[in-house]
Amino acid sequence: MTGFHVVFESKGKAVLQEFQVPEPGPDEVLLESDYSVVSAGTERANLIQLPNTGTAEHGFPLYPGYCASGRVVAAGSDVTSLSVGDRVIISWGGHRSHTIKKAASVFRIEDDSIDMQDAAFCHIASFSFLGVRKLKIELGEAAMVVGMGILGAFAVQIAGLSGAIPVLVSDLDPVRRKLALTLGASAAFSPDEPDFVEKIKALTGGHGPNAVVEVTGSALALRQALEYVAWEGRISLLGCTRISDVPIDFYQYVHRRGVSLIGAHTSTRAKLESAPAHWTEHDDYRTFLKFVAAGKLRTRPLTSEVVSPEAAPMVYGRLAEAATVPMGIVFDWGMLR
Repeated sequence: MTGFHVVFESKGKAVLQEFQVPEPGPDEVLLESDYSVVSAGTERANLIQLPNTGTAEHGFPLYPGYCASGRVVAAGSDVTSLSVGDRVIISWGGHRSHTIKKAASVFRIEDDSIDMQDAAFCHIASFSFLGVRKLKIELGEAAMVVGMGILGAFAVQIAGLSGAIPVLVSDLDPVRRKLALTLGASAAFSPDEPDFVEKIKALTGGHGPNAVVEVTGSALALRQALEYVAWEGRISLLGCTRISDVPIDFYQYVHRRGVSLIGAHTSTRAKLESAPAHWTEHDDYRTFLKFVAAGKLRTRPLTSEVVSPEAAPMVYGRLAEAATVPMGIVFDWGMLR
């Protein structure tokens, strides 16, 4: 059987290629994708070969994409946990029509009410759950989300669901600031506006936010966050700070003020059992789907466009040149069937 996948062939160049779909092994399943979501920041960084990326370290080709939804279309002889037709979350599978996975690693969607386009955001939303959980927000604490890409847009919603009030946002893009308010933020600011730090402190009783989710990956944004975070506040580093191009006075802003900087890369997750602030991937999937089903977590405002995978060269060409990274581009793999 012939399948299709997106490939970064060289710097700035993405193509949709055919490949031969293998048969699943005894403990494996073959998954057919319904939708996959472009993680614009990470995929753009690899496409243009920024420092501390897979392409910077290992070169091309690279097979992007790690966030999708789909169905089991074949199962190995030893598989008992999944059946053909089961709807599933596909993580770390690339943007491809078909994926082989170990059955034990695949998460089955049990709620039939979940739309598969919403489900495709599950894995990337789990990163935002991680970034917020690590802050251990208590009811009534003030929170700040820095950067309103997909991760930030989920972090705003999750911080509010965790009991933070107010939930503040900073982003340079006025459209994204407006989106933040739609998703429940109390106020949204541009980080370059006059008296920005003073405005943040004024809305938090003069103290600054107790909990900050830094999503931009910008060292400059991190330094600014250190200026307004509360005494003994916490900052989770959810965005990938790939380039250390700004000096930070760690004595003045971290050591002396008792601020905690918390790495929130997904590789730090609990693997088998969840614990407070350290939930497994699959437990966060369950949480995401519960909130989506209850109408308390939204994906559609984050979806900028739904396109055929045949549009991948155009999508990534635009992404490579974009001054502002698009929010949520979704590939509809059903358009190829």
